[in-house]
Amino acid sequence: MARGTRDDRTTGHRPRVRTAALVVAGVFVLVGLLGFVPGVTTGYDEMTVAGHGSGAKLLGLFQVSVLHNAVHLLFGLVGLVLARSVAGARVFLAVGGAVYLALWLYGLVLSHGETPASANVLPVNAADNWLHLGLGFGMLLLGLLLSPGAGATAQRLDRPFDRP
Repeated sequence: MARGTRDDRTTGHRPRVRTAALVVAGVFVLVGLLGFVPGVTTGYDEMTVAGHGSGAKLLGLFQVSVLHNAVHLLFGLVGLVLARSVAGARVFLAVGGAVYLALWLYGLVLSHGETPASANVLPVNAADNWLHLGLGFGMLLLGLLLSPGAGATAQRLDRPFDRP
C-alpha cells in the first residue's frame, strides 16, 4: 500500500479529503439532475441544448442548458469515482477548483468585455460567476489543505523524495 494512504477498512475512518470530495461530487450530481426538473428550474420550456440563449434558470438564479446540466452530472460522477482514493480526491478538488476559477474568468470576460455572445457556449450569468468564484477557491483549498485523515502515516502529504 502506498505511503500516505490507509485503507478505510483498517482504520475505520474515511480520510477527510475523501469525504469532502464525496460531498462536493454528490452536490454536483444533484445539481445536474435538478437542472432537468421543471419547477426547480424556472423557464424550463426555454431551455436550449447549448449556448447563451437558454432561458432556463436553476432555482431561478443560475442560467442552465442541457449541456450545462450534463457537465455538472459528468463532473460529479467523475468526482465520485476519483474520491475512492486520497490522491484521486485531491486531484478532483484541486484541479476541479482550478477549472472553476477558469470558468469564473471566462464568465468575467464575457460579461465585461467586447466578446461576442456567441462565445458563451455554456450559459453563464452574474450569479454563475459568483458561484464559480466561490466553488473554485473552496474546492482548491479543500484539495490542497485537508489532511488525509487519522492514520499514523497519513498525517502529512507524501513528497516525491520520500518515495523509494
